[in-house]
Amino acid sequence: MARLSVLDLSPVPEGSDAGQALRNSLDLAQHTERLGFHRFWMAEHHNMPGIASAATAVALAHVAAGTRRIRIGAGGIMLPNHAPLVIAEQFGTLAALHPGRVDLGLGRAPGTDQVTARALRRNLASDVDEFPRDVVELLEYFRPARPGQTVQAVPGAGLEVEAWILGSSTFGAQLAAYLGLPYAFASHFAPAQMMDAIAIYREQFRPSERLAKPHVMIGVNVFAAEGDAEARWLFSSLQQAFLNLRRGRPGKLPPPVEGLDAQIDGHGRAMLENALACSVVGGPEAVRLGIESLAERTGADELMVTAQIHDHQARLRSFEILAEVQMTGAAV
Repeated sequence: MARLSVLDLSPVPEGSDAGQALRNSLDLAQHTERLGFHRFWMAEHHNMPGIASAATAVALAHVAAGTRRIRIGAGGIMLPNHAPLVIAEQFGTLAALHPGRVDLGLGRAPGTDQVTARALRRNLASDVDEFPRDVVELLEYFRPARPGQTVQAVPGAGLEVEAWILGSSTFGAQLAAYLGLPYAFASHFAPAQMMDAIAIYREQFRPSERLAKPHVMIGVNVFAAEGDAEARWLFSSLQQAFLNLRRGRPGKLPPPVEGLDAQIDGHGRAMLENALACSVVGGPEAVRLGIESLAERTGADELMVTAQIHDHQARLRSFEILAEVQMTGAAV
C-alpha cells in the first residue's frame, strides 16, 4: 500500500472565517498525526476567499508548533512569486525550529490570477527558464556556507530541508528527474497528464545526493463517509467550489447540496469529470477499492490526500475512515 500524506488548503467554509480555518488546519494535523499519516502540506494560493494558507510558511509554523512527529511542508511554494533567498530563510527557520520534519515543494504557477500575480511580483517579465534557475539557487542556499560566501541563508545554510518539484504537466517531471528530486503531481485538480508525467520522471531520473531513486507522490481527493450517498453529498462542496472558480467567481467553500448533478449543464459536468477524475468518493469499501486501484495504476510511492469538506468534523471523520481502510488493506 502507498504511504498516505495530507494536503490541506485550509478551506474557509461559508459562515466561517480565515482564523477558524487555520485553527481547523492545526486540529486536522494533530488528528492525522495520531492516525499515522506521514506528511502534512499546505499550499500557497492568493486572492481566494476560500483558502486561508496564503502566508504558507506562517501557517506551517502554526501547525508545526502544535504537532510532534508528522512532517510539515509546502505543497507548494510558488517560487516565481518570491526571491529564492527569502524562501530559503523562511524554510530554514522552520527547519531550525523543527529539525528533520520540513519539506519544501516548489511550483512554477502563480497560484492565483494574473492581476494578483502582478501585485505579488510587481512585474511579470519572466520566462520559463527562470524557474529551474531559481530552484537551483534555492537549493544552494541550503548547502553548508563556504568560507567567503557573500550571501547566506540564516537560518537555512546547512539545514535539512527536503525539496520537491511539483507539477501538473510534463515540465515539472523533466525538471525533477534532471535534478534528482522527488516529484509530486497535482492530479487532484489536473490529472490529464499524470501518467505521462510519471513515466517521463521515472525514465529520465538521475540519482543525486538528495535522492537515489525516483519517488512519486500524486494528489487525490478523498471524500469518505459511512455510506456512498453521504460521501457524494459531501463531495458536492468541492464540485461547487471548482465550478465557481473556473467561472471567475471564487468564494468560500459552499455547503453541500442534494441533487447537484441535475443542476449542472453538460459543459460543467464535463469540466468536473476531467478536472476531478482523480477522486475517491464513497463509504469505506468504495474508498478501499478506489485507493487500491489508483495506487496500482500509478505505482505511486505516496498518495497525498486532500478533502475540501465543508463541515470540519466530517473532514476529520473522512481521514479517519481512510486510515482505517489503509490499516485493513495493509493487514490483508
